[in-house]
Amino acid sequence: QVQLVESGGGLVQTGDSLRLSCAASGQTVSSYAMGWFRQSPGKEREFVAAINWSGDYTQYADSVKGRFTISREDGQNTMYLQMNSLEAEDTAVYYCAAGKWGLSGDWNYWGQGTQVTVSS
Repeated sequence: QVQLVESGGGLVQTGDSLRLSCAASGQTVSSYAMGWFRQSPGKEREFVAAINWSGDYTQYADSVKGRFTISREDGQNTMYLQMNSLEAEDTAVYYCAAGKWGLSGDWNYWGQGTQVTVSS
């Protein structure tokens, strides 16, 4: 069983940066893909970014390409999302996920989420 805990959310202004962290425990996630998703009030959860088990392949939603960077540090069982040039539309609860076949859309484990609020 894998437990995921997100941190790093907060209230920032348009154009600011934030780095989210996702810490995994329970078992190593070094063989799992990991990803970030977000959900705004009244909207469905949407994909943000994903990274493969070795860290050499990444995927991004078009809306965050060039602004967000996903990375992982398996020695510490941690994944990150560096968010730059934040926009009001980035306001959401951000969730991390892990899954052996995550890049195919099969995510087995989810965190509880961390709130990101961008004020304009």
